[in-house]
Amino acid sequence: MTTAARRLGVFGGAFDPPHLAHVALARAAIDQLRLDELRVFPTGQAWHKSRALSAGEHRLAMAREAFGGLPQAVVDDRELRRAGPTYTVDTLRQLRAEHPQAELLLVIGADQAEALHSWRNSDDIIRLATLAVAARARPDPDAPPFDASTLPGGRHVAVELPAMPVSATQIRARVQAGQDIAQLVPAGVASYIARHHLYSRT
Repeated sequence: MTTAARRLGVFGGAFDPPHLAHVALARAAIDQLRLDELRVFPTGQAWHKSRALSAGEHRLAMAREAFGGLPQAVVDDRELRRAGPTYTVDTLRQLRAEHPQAELLLVIGADQAEALHSWRNSDDIIRLATLAVAARARPDPDAPPFDASTLPGGRHVAVELPAMPVSATQIRARVQAGQDIAQLVPAGVASYIARHHLYSRT
């Protein structure tokens, strides 16, 4: 009798801040992909971001606030501890070495999936992990439908998620303008932002 391989989800992002669409995607991935565990990775030095991210300690704390209540979700700080730019392929290689028998599933939104060809060693990424694509996870509600043919080959599965047009950029702008964000982020994240005066001019 053989036992099924452990299913390990991988969900990374700047989480600056994590918002309700992030949490909804994490929950959907856990449920729909029947994950034994979902590792959540706040990125370290993001090679693809033109702006400086908030301090890693804040993004890690907010990620723990956002995802801490989800069963099977574990916030992993290794990318924050890694020197130099953060690349998904390095994290996947580490996880493959640590869990050689596990099935790795990389949870990404449509925008990320369409840009995957530009990621470092994208061929290795699709060899190491099955892509779990939330085709409707876009901050822009007017964006065209996701086209799976843009993926650089490899295995992929769908994660069904209602369209949730919310973005971290929008949330940071609202905080800076003194506007309410209670309907956009988990309560613990909103409290953390207020307590530490993140994203505000003062």
